[in-house]
Amino acid sequence: QVQVAESGGGSVQSGGSLRLSCAASGYIGRVNCMAWFRQVPGKEREGVAAIYDRGVASYYASSVKGRFFISQDNAKNAIYLQMNSLKPEDTAMYYCAARSGGLCGLDLRRYGMDYWGEGIQVTISS
Repeated sequence: QVQVAESGGGSVQSGGSLRLSCAASGYIGRVNCMAWFRQVPGKEREGVAAIYDRGVASYYASSVKGRFFISQDNAKNAIYLQMNSLKPEDTAMYYCAARSGGLCGLDLRRYGMDYWGEGIQVTISS
């Protein structure tokens, strides 16, 4: 079993920055994909950024490309999401997720994630 836990959320004004962290623990030997998703009430959970095979490749939603950056610290079994130039529409519950084996991506219909964190709130005020 793998556990993932998010930290670092909060509230900032539009244009500000936040950094989310996600720590993975447990049997992480086969985890080859970690990602961030977000969800607002009444909408589907959407992929934000993913990192594959300990940094071989990364993927971003078009809405965050150039503003958000995903990184991984293999020694700490952690990933991070640096969020810059934040907008009110970035307000959501952000979830960290992990997948063991297979490919990696942001489309949950194609790349289902095996493990999820509880989520952390990010609120951007205008």
